[in-house]
Amino acid sequence: MGYVLGGVTSVFDGILEATSPGGTVAMPSLWYNGSEERRDPAKFDVNSSPSYIGALSEGMRLDPRRCRSNHFSHAVSAIGSRAAELCADHASGASRPSPWSDQAFGHGSPWQKLYDWDSWYCFIGVTMRVCTMKHFIEGELVARTLARSQNPTEARNLLNQNCTKAPYGWPYFNSERLQKILQESGHFVTTTLGSATLGGIRTRTLVNQAIRIIEENPLDWLGTKFIEWQNNVTAQNA
Repeated sequence: MGYVLGGVTSVFDGILEATSPGGTVAMPSLWYNGSEERRDPAKFDVNSSPSYIGALSEGMRLDPRRCRSNHFSHAVSAIGSRAAELCADHASGASRPSPWSDQAFGHGSPWQKLYDWDSWYCFIGVTMRVCTMKHFIEGELVARTLARSQNPTEARNLLNQNCTKAPYGWPYFNSERLQKILQESGHFVTTTLGSATLGGIRTRTLVNQAIRIIEENPLDWLGTKFIEWQNNVTAQNA
């Protein structure tokens, strides 16, 4: 968006003003970057471990007003009236499958709360290629398949084995392609701020539409390894 007088704090203040009264602004605050050094969750410190995903994210982590959820790979930082509520008890509640941990996007996580609250999910100068919420969607696709399995533990173990080597068995999908479809349907809206393109969509709409679109044509979206796993689960139920 170009130079901003007051830096990242001005960005957060502007969003809070636009959503007042009672607004909250939140951002992914991801520490685990795939390196061996950060693979151990015990090394994560909710107060001091940096976010690696950009100046805005790290700026929010350093803001004295912020709360941060306690998860080594997919923490969320937030400022505003519901920040503490959003960030509390990340690992509580029922789990949802993910390659990092089943609490990362679990039912007590900030990601679930963003869905439950139907929050605006926004992009500043980036596309949905960096949409962290896509991993919530991936986990839900796995959970929906496991719910149909007569032996979900065995099915999950098989999926985990598939995820350790290429071609990976996790339901990764092209989120930029999804963005284009959501824009064409009017669900994803855009505008500009300075030199940046801003995009936004309601979180519940994002998740529900993505699941509908992918499940209607899974072969167009998901890798063969994951499709094979789904077919194997279905065959075991026959």
